[in-house]
Amino acid sequence: MGPYDAVLFDFDFTLADASAGILASISYALAKMGLPPAREQDMLHTIGLSLKETYFSLSGTREDEQAQRFSKLFVEKSDEVMVQHTALYEDALPCLQLLKQLGYQLGIVTTKYHRRIDAVFSRAHALEWFDVIFGGDDVQEPKPSPEGICSALNALKCSPSQALYVGDSTVDAQTAQAAGIDFAGVLTGTTPKIELEQYPHIGVYQSLSSLCIGTGLVKDCEVNWNV
Repeated sequence: MGPYDAVLFDFDFTLADASAGILASISYALAKMGLPPAREQDMLHTIGLSLKETYFSLSGTREDEQAQRFSKLFVEKSDEVMVQHTALYEDALPCLQLLKQLGYQLGIVTTKYHRRIDAVFSRAHALEWFDVIFGGDDVQEPKPSPEGICSALNALKCSPSQALYVGDSTVDAQTAQAAGIDFAGVLTGTTPKIELEQYPHIGVYQSLSSLCIGTGLVKDCEVNWNV
């Protein structure tokens, strides 16, 4: 194995693109609340935030009661559309399978609901590759709180120095920093490299496959994306 015992991943825009389902759910919630539609780019930039912070960002208000209503409506729509509108990135499954075969413990720490992660990876026959999953409904405080990462590390009996967190956003970088864990970024989301590099990081990479090699998780001689 490489320099770590465990690798933890964000989900949206890190392992998969669920933007179609997310945009549909946001638009549905806003319309039901009688609010004006949000710009697509603004909605995309909220991916990875909690539903409460998504509402605050798009509405320009910080009304908790309205944020709770937005969250309920978002979940109502996403229960219908999210899983079928989620596509794992082409190199996600090969990378995860290789890391598992090399002996790494694998986990997901995300704001997405746990049951959606289960559904996506069950459909891909890969759920058993993960040793731990912490969704937004498994924690009291969402990212950038370190609660999810710390809970995952405790479950894995792994110290922060033995693990890496992989994500696509500044929220992911902030979460890793708060947990005292190394962070590696991928440019598969909407956050540019220059923003990710403002936070402690061991590297920022174009894709998961380039990250696996660039961070030393795997060696060139071990790579076979057709495993």
